[in-house]
Amino acid sequence: MTAVPHTSPAAASAPLARSSRPRLLIILTVVTALATLLGLYMALGYAGTDLDQGDVQRIFYIHMPAFFGAFIAFGAAVVGGIQYLRTRQLRWDTLALAGVEVGMAMALINLITGSIWARPIWNTWWTWDPRLTSEAIMILAYAAYLMLRQGIENPEQRRRFAAVYGILAFITVIITLVIIRIRPDTIHPAVIGPSPQNAQGAFELQATSGVGAALGINMPIWGFLVPVTLMWWRIRLENFAQSVQALKMKALEG
Repeated sequence: MTAVPHTSPAAASAPLARSSRPRLLIILTVVTALATLLGLYMALGYAGTDLDQGDVQRIFYIHMPAFFGAFIAFGAAVVGGIQYLRTRQLRWDTLALAGVEVGMAMALINLITGSIWARPIWNTWWTWDPRLTSEAIMILAYAAYLMLRQGIENPEQRRRFAAVYGILAFITVIITLVIIRIRPDTIHPAVIGPSPQNAQGAFELQATSGVGAALGINMPIWGFLVPVTLMWWRIRLENFAQSVQALKMKALEG
């Protein structure tokens, strides 16, 4: 009898690991890294110091774009969920998972930088302002999405429930986006356009030199390049993990 050579999952998956980094993704990653450095320079060096808030205002150049990055990522989760329910193709569930995880990361950046800004401006790290409260609920809603995925053993049922939940959870994103326009009691400023009457810490784009340019450059970086690059890498990682798991199952069956 001829012995069949045993191939370990790690060795079998090595070609996959090499192919999991397509040239376009590498280029996008390099562009995103260089663009992020440019954005930081615009925020920390190019833009002038705000006359009222001082240097702490510079955090807005990451704070606000990060929320729109979360919006893009959570929107991708909605697309992935809808497409999975339509086609039952695994790749759409992977997109939804990547969107939720990256969206949570971007939302946490937004929330943490907002707290850092609030300490010298509002004299507190946290206040139950409508915008802050709604964003905290949004993050908890998506944390529950990840818990839901861990709590259901049947793969098909897990993906189906997660798809429906991910679509419905986007309601919290919309509420967080518009709440400062519909709640007159907010103290949260709107960076673009007039702030509500009770908003504290607002600033005008024209008041300080370089503010508009710094915000305009950081918006596509943190609002698009960073989340898209991170989602692509997360999808590749998930595909690799699924391939390794398939190899393990095959080895156990053999």
